Amino acid sequence: MVYVFLAEGFELVEALAPVDVLRRAGIETKLVGVTGREVAASNGVVVRADLTAEEAGTEGLLAVVLPGGLPGTLNLEKSPAVQGMVDYCAAEGKLVGAICAAPSILAHKGLLQGREATAFPKFQEDLAAGGAKLSGRYVCQDGLFVTGRGMGVSTEFGLKLVEALASPEKAEEIRASIQTDRG
Repeated sequence: MVYVFLAEGFELVEALAPVDVLRRAGIETKLVGVTGREVAASNGVVVRADLTAEEAGTEGLLAVVLPGGLPGTLNLEKSPAVQGMVDYCAAEGKLVGAICAAPSILAHKGLLQGREATAFPKFQEDLAAGGAKLSGRYVCQDGLFVTGRGMGVSTEFGLKLVEALASPEKAEEIRASIQTDRG
């Protein structure tokens, strides 16, 4: 099971593109509402989550994904449920994905210390301050952490999650089926 956390003000495409790609790969993926069952994206689109943060448990959990957006990232970071799930994943060797502003949450927790990571340019300073090695790539993985730059690479970010959770072959199969390449 993969949980994609949504908080008021999240970036719509950064949340839903990875969900789409993960589900195409046959990976059970649930939207988890941090600020309620219905959550408004930064552009005003309201998305109905599968679960609330209080309903999300750790049984069968493979990964958590944190989309960016403002104030979504700030709302994710102040959520005890999100903090607890990230801590659980880090302690139990589960994958953590974060894109755009959200990698800053991982940096603030010290989880990117010495790791290659990326984020939206405005948040690169947070990563550097947290000891991350800034990557020039738009999407990168270092160990259990997958980070992405922003909305424009949301599908590639999702494919990297599929690669890590299923296989590179599955990611390439999905890539071909949705008519995208590595650019």
